[in-house]
Amino acid sequence: MVLNRLCDLPCNPRMMSAQTLAFVGDAVFDLIIRERLSCKNDSAVGVLNNKKVSVVCCKAQAELIDNIWDNLSDEEKSIYKRGRNAHVSQIPKNASGADYHKATGLEALIGYLYLSDNLTRIKELLENIYF
Repeated sequence: MVLNRLCDLPCNPRMMSAQTLAFVGDAVFDLIIRERLSCKNDSAVGVLNNKKVSVVCCKAQAELIDNIWDNLSDEEKSIYKRGRNAHVSQIPKNASGADYHKATGLEALIGYLYLSDNLTRIKELLENIYF
């Protein structure tokens, strides 16, 4: 099965800023987690949301990138590093700076893969997330 982006507008993710990639990646990651939780659990929305928050938080995303790092290609590592090293204006109160930067790098990578029409690769990288 071939997965494609939802929008047909042409774009070149290689030319986008790391923050723009992370902006898209944040939404894609959140949607994937919501979909998985909804399909696996017929629970109240509040329960689903609490589980989702535990997976999409900076700390969990930082742990995820540590777990998948060895499976990334050189190009994927380069995109991740662009995101991780991007200048951010504010770090959330409940996150460490290191975790926030790692999470931003992961989101940039997911945004890049999504905008490159590589949803299959996102699925491969995220297949081992457990709830």
